[in-house]
Amino acid sequence: MAMAFNSLYALTLFVSLLLSFFMSISIADNSHAVVPPETLCHSTLDPSYCKFVLANQNGSIYDYCQISVRKSLSQSRKFLNAMYSYLQNPSSLSQPTILALQDCQLLSELNFEYLSKTLDTVDKAKDVLPTSQEDDVHTLLSAVLTNYQTCLDGLQTSASDPRVKNGLLSQLLDDMKLNSVSLYLFTKAWVPENRIWKPHGAIQNDGLPLKMSNKVRAIYDSAKGQGRKLLQTSDDSESVLVSDIVVVSKDGSGNFTTINDAIAAAPNNTAVTDGYFIIIISEGIYQEYVSIAKNKKFLMLIGDGINRTIITGDHNVVDGFTTFNSATFAVVGQGFVGVNITFRNTAGPSKHQAVAVRNGADMSTFYSCSFEGYQDTLYTHSLRQFYRECDIYGTVDFIFGNAAVVLQNCNMYPRLPLSGQFNAITAQGRTDPNQNTGISIQNATIKAAQDLAPTVGTVETYLGRPWKEYSRTVYIQSFMDSLIAPAGWHEWNGSFALSTLYYAEYDNTGPGSNTANRVNWSGFHVIDANDAVNFTVSSFLDGDDWVPRTSIPYQTSL
Repeated sequence: MAMAFNSLYALTLFVSLLLSFFMSISIADNSHAVVPPETLCHSTLDPSYCKFVLANQNGSIYDYCQISVRKSLSQSRKFLNAMYSYLQNPSSLSQPTILALQDCQLLSELNFEYLSKTLDTVDKAKDVLPTSQEDDVHTLLSAVLTNYQTCLDGLQTSASDPRVKNGLLSQLLDDMKLNSVSLYLFTKAWVPENRIWKPHGAIQNDGLPLKMSNKVRAIYDSAKGQGRKLLQTSDDSESVLVSDIVVVSKDGSGNFTTINDAIAAAPNNTAVTDGYFIIIISEGIYQEYVSIAKNKKFLMLIGDGINRTIITGDHNVVDGFTTFNSATFAVVGQGFVGVNITFRNTAGPSKHQAVAVRNGADMSTFYSCSFEGYQDTLYTHSLRQFYRECDIYGTVDFIFGNAAVVLQNCNMYPRLPLSGQFNAITAQGRTDPNQNTGISIQNATIKAAQDLAPTVGTVETYLGRPWKEYSRTVYIQSFMDSLIAPAGWHEWNGSFALSTLYYAEYDNTGPGSNTANRVNWSGFHVIDANDAVNFTVSSFLDGDDWVPRTSIPYQTSL
C-alpha cells in the first residue's frame, strides 16, 4: 500500500512539474498564448494591484505589457500636469515645498519621455527584441521608478505644505505600483532569463584586459591645439568624432569665462553620429552650479587635471535644499563625458546631505576626476554610468543612488565624520527586484583620507548599508585597507532589507577584505568568478556598445 501511495505521489508530482514547465514555456516563448492575468500577477510585488491593472483584459504577456505601459504613460502625464498646476502659483507655497516640487517636475518630465520611448518600442516589438534595445528599455523603466522614488523622498522630507502632500502622495504611490507592474511584465516578456541573471558557466578570456588604450591626453592636445572636427589620436586607426570645440578660461583668453555659458552654446538634441561638443576648461576654481539638461547630449568636458580645474559649491540640506538639488554639478544629458576635473561640495559634515555631483545621464562616463564632499558626495542617480580612475572622498553614504554603475580602478577615501557617526561608502537605492541597477566597484583602492587616518580603529567604516529594500552592491578584486570594519556592512534600520538586499564580495585583498567575520544576513554573499562577471562593464552596463566611442580606457570583464 505504501509503495502504491508513493508511486501515485511521484506520478502526481511529475505531472504537476510537467504542467508547470509547459505553462512557463507558453508564457515565455509563445506570443500568441492567452494567459490569465492571475498567472502573471502572482509573482509581482503587489499581485492584487497587478490584477486591478489588467482587470477585464485577455491576451498574451506582450499584450499585457503594452496595456500596462500605456497606462503608465497616461498616469505620468497626469502627474506632470499636477506639478505644473502647483507651481503656477508658487507664492502660496513654502520655499522647501517649491524646491521639492521643482525636483518632481524635472523627474516627471523625464518619466514622460522615458515612457513615451518605451511605449513606442513595445508597440512595435516582435517576440524578441535586439539585446541593445531590450537593455535600453529595461534601463528606462528602471529609471522611471527611481525618478518617482526620488520625488517621493523629496516630498516626504522637504515639502511642508499638507495640501501638497495630501494631494500628491497617494497618486505618486499608485503610479509607482503601476510602473512596477510595467517593469515586471517587460522583463517577463522581453528580457531573457540569462540577461536578468547570467547562468554559471565558463568565463571567456580574450586576452585583452583593456578594450581601449588611453588616448584622452592625445584628444585633449589635439582639441586645444587644432580644433579639428575629427580628432585623430596617437593611433590613427582610432578617432573620436567631434562636432565643435570651445575653451573656457577665467582670464578671458578662451571662448567663454564660465562653464554654464559654454554649455548654453552647445547644440540641442544632437545624435551620437554628430560627434561630441568638447568644452575645454582651463585651470582655475569655478564657483558655479552647473546643470546639463536632457537636451544637451554628447558633451565632453575636459579639464586641466584633478585639483587644477575645480568646480565648487556648498548647497546642502541644512540650508534648505533637497538632496537632489544640492548638487554642485548635475547632468542628465545622454552620453556625457567628464575628464580631468575636480567636483566639490564644501558644505562640510555638519551640513549633512551635500552632493558634489548628481548624475542621471544615460551612458555617461567620468575619467580621472575627483569627487569631494562629506555626506552624499556622489549621487549616481539613474541609468547607466561608468567611472574610471576617479577619486571619491566622503563620510556617510558618500556613493549612493540607483543607477547601473561600475566604478573601475577608482580610489575611495573615507574622511573623518562628525563625532558619533560611522562611515558608509555606499548606500544603494534599488526599490524593485526587476530593476537592472546596482553599484559595482571593481579593482578599487580603499584607504583612509588624511584626516581619518590617525583615528582608524576608533571610527568605524563600512562598505555600505541598504538605503532601499533591494539594495545591490558588489566589490570585486579591490584593495581594502584596515579601516574597513570586520563586519563589512551596516544595517540601515534594524532588520530592514537584510533578506532582500544583494551585497557581495569577490577576490578582494588587503587587511579589510577578510570575510570571516562579515555579517550573517541572508542577502550577503561571498561569490565566485561566475557570479562576479555579471557585474562587469560588459555584462552589467552593456558597456562594450558605448564606452569605446569615448576613448576612455576600460576593462571589459574580470
